[in-house]
Amino acid sequence: MSADRNLVIVESPAKAKTIGRYLGDDFTVAASVGHIRDLPLPKDLPAELKKGPYKKFAVDVENGFEPYYVVSPDKKKTVTELRRLLKDADALYLATDEDREGEAIAWHLLETLKPKKSLPVYRMVFHEITKDAIQRALNETRELDHRLVNAQETRRILDRIVGYELSPVLWRKVQRGTSAGRVQSVATRLVVDRERERMAFVPSSYWDITGEFSTADGADRTADTPAFTALLRTVDGARIASGRDFTDAGELKNPSVTVLTEESAASLISAIDGEPATVSGLESKPYTRRPAAPFTTSSLQQEASRKLRMSARQTMSTAQRLYENGYITYMRTDSVVLSGEAIRASRAQAADLYGAEYVPDRPRVYSSKSKSAQEAHEAIRPAGSNFRTPAEVGSQLSGDEFRLYELIWKRTIASQMADAKGTTTSVTLGVSGKGRTAEFTASGTIITFRGFLAAYEESRDQGRYDDDAKDKRLPQMSEGQALSVVSLTPDGHETTPPPRYTEASLVRALEERGIGRPSTYAATIGVIQDRGYVFKKGTALVPSWLAFSVVRLLEEHFGKLVDYDFTADMEAGLDRIAAGTQDRTEWLKDFYFGPENAGPGAAPDAAHGLKTLVDDLGEIDARAINTTELGEGIDLRIGQYGPYVERTVDGSPVRANVPGDLAPDELTLEKAKELLERQKDDGRALGTDPDTGNEIIVKDGRFGPYFTEVLEVDESIPKTKRPKPRTGSLLKSMDMATVTLEDALKVMRLPRVVGTEEDGTEITAQNGRYGPYLKKGTDSRSLQSEDQIFSITLEEAQAIYAQPKTRGRAAAKPPLKELGTDPTSEKPIVVKDGRFGPYITDGTTNVTLRRDDVLENLTHEIAVERLAEKRAKGPAKRRTTKRTTTRKAPAKKTTTSKAAQKR
Repeated sequence: MSADRNLVIVESPAKAKTIGRYLGDDFTVAASVGHIRDLPLPKDLPAELKKGPYKKFAVDVENGFEPYYVVSPDKKKTVTELRRLLKDADALYLATDEDREGEAIAWHLLETLKPKKSLPVYRMVFHEITKDAIQRALNETRELDHRLVNAQETRRILDRIVGYELSPVLWRKVQRGTSAGRVQSVATRLVVDRERERMAFVPSSYWDITGEFSTADGADRTADTPAFTALLRTVDGARIASGRDFTDAGELKNPSVTVLTEESAASLISAIDGEPATVSGLESKPYTRRPAAPFTTSSLQQEASRKLRMSARQTMSTAQRLYENGYITYMRTDSVVLSGEAIRASRAQAADLYGAEYVPDRPRVYSSKSKSAQEAHEAIRPAGSNFRTPAEVGSQLSGDEFRLYELIWKRTIASQMADAKGTTTSVTLGVSGKGRTAEFTASGTIITFRGFLAAYEESRDQGRYDDDAKDKRLPQMSEGQALSVVSLTPDGHETTPPPRYTEASLVRALEERGIGRPSTYAATIGVIQDRGYVFKKGTALVPSWLAFSVVRLLEEHFGKLVDYDFTADMEAGLDRIAAGTQDRTEWLKDFYFGPENAGPGAAPDAAHGLKTLVDDLGEIDARAINTTELGEGIDLRIGQYGPYVERTVDGSPVRANVPGDLAPDELTLEKAKELLERQKDDGRALGTDPDTGNEIIVKDGRFGPYFTEVLEVDESIPKTKRPKPRTGSLLKSMDMATVTLEDALKVMRLPRVVGTEEDGTEITAQNGRYGPYLKKGTDSRSLQSEDQIFSITLEEAQAIYAQPKTRGRAAAKPPLKELGTDPTSEKPIVVKDGRFGPYITDGTTNVTLRRDDVLENLTHEIAVERLAEKRAKGPAKRRTTKRTTTRKAPAKKTTTSKAAQKR
């Protein structure tokens, strides 16, 4: 009797490999490599559907929003292989993730593979990939949850409709290649709104005084005498102003607060200097601090950003690898709940590592704040019933994987540990002199029992007006005690604008507003960066001027679609569909066509659906959408080649490009004038070329600053036949404001002849799109720096050419990025710079980066998926061109082809 043959299908090759180790020879584990079906592009629809109700979205909006799915072209070989495996299987286990996306993948697999009715089909779910969890999942299978499938389908249809209705408007009125999305547009608006606040911000000045005090008088004070600092709080009974007392418009919130100036601070110090201080108030109270809850998807992204400087996308791809290889539980979850098994493991390990006194008498139980936390019902934690310590996995994990595992382990252990205990003391000191009275305050905390802090302390985002004086130690004092004043130091301050979002704070803002799902935040933040709506300065997210135009158009014409509350309500609607309390067809109908009985938040614009808004859009003034007035007749505009400032002088427009790394709040009126000044007289004159007598200028063009010569124009010669001026782009090391005539002539005389070989072949040095290089005939070799263009000798050039040329441009270079190990080939994955641009490779399989890929955003997960897809396609077929006379196809084949097209 032959053994049963069971087919288990998961999403990723890495997951398949790990699960395969825990199942016997009776199981074959295969990967779908993500979704196998999706909505096609309208242009890829079958001919008979291109004129029907599916033509616009690949969704029939007139008949129940029925989607039309096709197997993705790059998944056809995967589907063929899965069908082959299924043919010989005695049972099918669908083991995709237990969230909406995973449930939908399982449903698509069923719809595509169409297993025989007699074949048993099981839905197998688990939250961690350990031997016990996999065996338990085999014994506790369930039915497919069509409510989750409905929610995912609705989200996909909704995103298709929103994107396809709005993106064409953006293409026509803002810029080709722009796009809108249900969550990405709202996330972009959040970043833009914060920048608007910064642009409107008016700084205010204020002063304070820091006093240094000692419990010993001047005669008895020594270097070992404890001293501490306290900050001035009141003057003559009135509280002095701090930064939080001013509005962003620079106005004082409370008129009874005293604003200390430099002069009044100096006057107060003069009055009280040399006088003793008295402890007028002293308060001590117990200090208790509780540990943070275990990680959810959102809190993991935030903490990894703050502690490890990892992007949301980087965090999720690293967590995915840890999950697939059995180190942590499922990483897409809203829940802070730990299983009984995890609680027991945490408490036992905490007691073992730190002592029994560090574990409370009762287990800690956490509950989720979000009512919609339902998709993976346990927090992110180390996998298994006995957690592996970081030391135990140190030989197996490295880099980001080790750091993230250690973070998750620490947070989980700490969540079941005892509170930190201590004492907080606040002291008020009075100083009087010459009829003036000042009060200084200080506070400090002494931790007497570290509790969970022995394992882990949660980070927080830098606040706008954080008080750095907290958590300092104070000497022993008593009320009424006299203290000596060591020094009084005045400090001038300016209020600060609202801080820009970081990835961590943007994730928190989205979650607090109920916008999107935590599992999609990494992708959303990645998209708004890839689209050019947001760029990074350090860890801060800065909106581009393109983002301002996109958000302005959406706010003015599709206001509800970027309304924070409406977007959150849409997410709540998807949750209701997932819970089975909302009909998806009616919900989509209300959204697109408008509800019959409109209520608050029911449709994009009161009683109107999205279709009505788009159909009745009317004229949109593209110039107005892409223009921001800076003042004094200067405007900021978005053009085909990026942002520029413009001013009309004597009836003619004068323009200057805005540097790509200049934040919007830094483009002040003065800065705009400075940029335009560079364009004065059509460029800055550098001098005269001694060889030609032509004037050489430097100016800013569509593609950046460049040198050019000014030629006399002979109006009798047609424009097409006039000589063209020599030009040359500035080198990367050059600054438009400081370049000289000598710099210009060096660049404009390129290519430079380095020397001539014995056979008469010249070697030249020049600058190109990919940097400096040498050229000898058709053989090019890269140079290491721009300086070499002008300094390299013939002998040095010949030495470079004497080296063997590796594949691609120039000599072998170090990889652009390392992305870990491929689970299939078990070889290192790197990104290299090739002849046709950057590409991903494991040494055997190569995948060229896509046009919209950003190197910094490439992750191990993306690379593994791309390589797996490339392998599934098989080797590319070589095109063969017959040199014989081309013959027409037989009439019979032509007829058959036409008939097939009709069908």
